[in-house]
Parts: sequence; structure tokens; C-alpha cells
Amino acid sequence: MTVQDKYFVLIGGGEIKNKTTLPIDEYIVDLARSRAAGRRPRALFIGTASHDFMPYFNSFRKTYTGVLDVKADCLLTVYTTYGYDKIKEKFDLCDVIYVGGGDTLFMIEKWKEAGIDKFISEAYNRGVIVCGLSAGAICWFDDIYTDSTKITDAPYAFAKGLGVIKSACSPHYNQRKTDLSSAFINKNIAEMFAIEDDCALVYKNEELLGAISAGGNAYVLRNNCGSVEEYKIKNISE
Repeated sequence: MTVQDKYFVLIGGGEIKNKTTLPIDEYIVDLARSRAAGRRPRALFIGTASHDFMPYFNSFRKTYTGVLDVKADCLLTVYTTYGYDKIKEKFDLCDVIYVGGGDTLFMIEKWKEAGIDKFISEAYNRGVIVCGLSAGAICWFDDIYTDSTKITDAPYAFAKGLGVIKSACSPHYNQRKTDLSSAFINKNIAEMFAIEDDCALVYKNEELLGAISAGGNAYVLRNNCGSVEEYKIKNISE
């Protein structure tokens, strides 16, 4: 089998129901069509972070199937249990994995319990495009800035992610800028990414290509002797 390039498309936030991320979704589907090579691409929605909230999947399907002509399926992980063969079949068929937003640490815990993280890793390594929004964007990093309900002593805090991307990241930067700046300095890390709503980071083979904007921006934050320096990430279309 030909080794395919590996992609992450990581969206800082937005409302798929209202199609605020549509230019990013179109980019994802273009990648999926290239992978599908002439057949109709398939997307697998994973809503663990929202506790398998089905209206979320319905909104996803209305955009990805109704607008972008992708066959959409979902993987239930919270209240429904699938056997190994059924889970494997879903991952084997998909060209895109889309991880929805919600409670990041709950999601990571559930994935590890059920081995879902290993299925995603295997799919990613064979060229399935992995994308997600908010929790589904930041979970791949070493360190994540999150409002997970697993954290009870502050509205937001740093926690450990899955560690696929060796950096730190926050979603919803347009909403969390003040809080994040202080936490970033106190965390004493040199650099991290901050993604606004309606913007995505694109990685190819774990290398950052740039950003895609549907109205928002993404930044690199650097700690310069206790002050935050902010550098806008260039859009890949520029």
C-alpha cells in the first residue's frame, strides 16, 4: 500500500450548525476527496466530548452530507458499546475522522478505556484525515488549556493531552485571551498555539503548514521574560 501523507485540521471553535466553519470544512472535504480517489468520501464523527449528543451529529451531517456530499457516520462511545469488529469497520471505511467539542478530559479518559485512541492513531497513520473542533482540536497536543469538568479549581487550566503534537494549545482564543496570557506565563513554557473560533491549524506529517480562516485567526504565543509575545500564523492561502 502506498504511504499517504497524514493531516490534522484543528479548529479552534465555531458553530457547524450555523456553518461558521464552512470554508474549513470545504478544505477538509477536498483532502478527503483526494484520498477517496473518485469515490464518495466518508466521514466518521466522534462525539465523545459531548457525551454522544445526537443533535450535534445531525448538525455535522447536515453540513458534511447535505452541503458537501460526504457520507457521514458516527461512533458512539459513551452510552453504547460496540464490539471490536464493528469499531474496526467504522474506522476502516472512513476517509475523515471528525472529533466534536465538549469535555476534553472526559473524552480522553473514555477513549483510553475503550481503546478508541489506538483506532484513531492507526487510521491517522494510514492517511485518514483527522480533524476536530475545540476539544477535538486540542486533545492531540502535549499540554492543553481546557475548561474540562475534570478541573474544578478554576474556569480554565492546563492539563495533559494525548501528546501526538509536541506543543501546547488553547481553543477559543478570542474568548480566553486574558486568562490564557496569565496562565501561559505561570506555566513557564516557552511557546504554545492559540486558535480563535472559526480558524484552524493544518498539520501535514506533524509539520505545521499554516492556518485556514473562516473569520478567526491563529497565533503562536511566546514567553519573553514574563511577557507574552503574539505572532499571527499565516493562512495557507496567502
